[in-house]
Amino acid sequence: MERILRGIMRYRVLDRASMVKQFQEVKNNPTPKAVFYTCMDSRMIPTRFTETCVGDMFVVRNAGNVIPHSQYFADEMTSCEPAALELGCIINDIRHIIVCGHSDCKAMNLLYKLKSDEESSIVQRRISPLKSWLCTHADSSLKKFLNMDGNFDKPMIFTAETPQRKFVAYIDPENKFCIEDKLSQVNTLQQLQNVASYGMLKKRLEKHDLHIHALWRYYS
Repeated sequence: MERILRGIMRYRVLDRASMVKQFQEVKNNPTPKAVFYTCMDSRMIPTRFTETCVGDMFVVRNAGNVIPHSQYFADEMTSCEPAALELGCIINDIRHIIVCGHSDCKAMNLLYKLKSDEESSIVQRRISPLKSWLCTHADSSLKKFLNMDGNFDKPMIFTAETPQRKFVAYIDPENKFCIEDKLSQVNTLQQLQNVASYGMLKKRLEKHDLHIHALWRYYS
């Protein structure tokens, strides 16, 4: 906490003036260009590695850069991830949705362990919010990964903007990454399908007025 407080003081002395100027420039008319989903990992600082400024992006972060599929949406229960899609792409007319995963993702490391029935049991899900979150919303990523049966020489098929449009992806064809990183890559691509499942985005996706992108960052 002391380090954070020192940082706040340094910011007020060294950086505040330039940041205030940026805020003033976008105060009344911000025009963000993307909704950026990424992991809550402390190493992921999207505004740094994309060199974006105040007002450029909506940023949504959670454990594992997961966007729940629309089948989990209900009037009485939803989450901030689809709400951000509506706020960004419907209300603010943003044209780009970006999902960014990364290597050594602790959420994906845990997801890989959840292939065990014991780890993903109802008992475990009741005592672990993280396991419950991953079992519910990242299970499709794990199943798609396990269906490869370790053979990543063959292509994987993902749904693109609509069920009629699909794309092919090869996961780590040079076999450079550990098994959990391969799962992280599959999970990142799976989120494109989850985003495209929302009916509120269908017309814009079909007209190519809205684009979904996947990025994956490696920590060497």
